[in-house]
Amino acid sequence: MSVLDLTQDSFDGTIASGTTLVDFWAVWCGPCKMQSPIVDAFAEKNPQVKVCKVNVDNEPALAARFGIMAIPTLAAFRDGELIQRKVGLSSMEEIEDMCK
Repeated sequence: MSVLDLTQDSFDGTIASGTTLVDFWAVWCGPCKMQSPIVDAFAEKNPQVKVCKVNVDNEPALAARFGIMAIPTLAAFRDGELIQRKVGLSSMEEIEDMCK
């Protein structure tokens, strides 16, 4: 499954149902560049989970809404509710545990 880029307009509708993983990131962030291929591989391996990215520079209101103070931050949602959040570089196993 492909990774979706979310904006403030598309965010709530996308996470409203099912399990969604959101990667909050920025282009200039070195650890974000290391996290991206892991998130992409997770998306391929887990088509039942919607996988999305939010560029915090382009969507500061979303970053503020979720209190994103450091990136990368991964957030897992189930039916629109935040179920888990992790700041910093995450392994495939940690991402899988977040989305269980």
